[in-house]
Amino acid sequence: MFRLIGAVGYIWLVMGMSSMAQPSNGTNSPVLDTAGQALQRGVEYYILPSSNSSGGGRLNLIDRNGSCPLSVGQESNASSQVYPVIFAPFFEQDMIVRESRDFSVKFNVTYTICIQPTTWRLGERDDVTDKRMIVTAGKTGYFRIERNGDGYYLAWCPTDVCPICSFDCGSAGVLVVGGKRLLALDVPALSVVFKRA
Repeated sequence: MFRLIGAVGYIWLVMGMSSMAQPSNGTNSPVLDTAGQALQRGVEYYILPSSNSSGGGRLNLIDRNGSCPLSVGQESNASSQVYPVIFAPFFEQDMIVRESRDFSVKFNVTYTICIQPTTWRLGERDDVTDKRMIVTAGKTGYFRIERNGDGYYLAWCPTDVCPICSFDCGSAGVLVVGGKRLLALDVPALSVVFKRA
């Protein structure tokens, strides 16, 4: 009898979780690029600050301290090599990126000095700054884009990936460490726009 009740309870739990983890069905607005077009799965984009007052340029791979993995941060030199990113919405059938919906993102580069994937993920809390850094390589991380006035900001709160989980969500902003502008959570959000490559 108790086994039957346990099995029925498990079935209800699975059904409840699957009903919560459904694609957006168009209720969330599409994220728009600088040309007013929706961001598309698999297309290359540059992520730029929405104003010149941010103190840095496009988001790029950053060698933080001469070791791997590489970090995500802002270029400080306009002549440096900048790599575009590619977005992949969490739900396979979604072909555009929508506000407040999970996606993975990676730099579209053939190789790096680390010989590791360039997919973004949330790193461990940094011992020195006590901030959570955004790095590459390792297990795929999921992020989202939120509206911020005339621009957007990147955030980490993967509730499409796990609707029943509790997360310490955060907005992504710039943290200057050793003269390098690194993307991190738990700092003021960086307002950004997306330009098709």
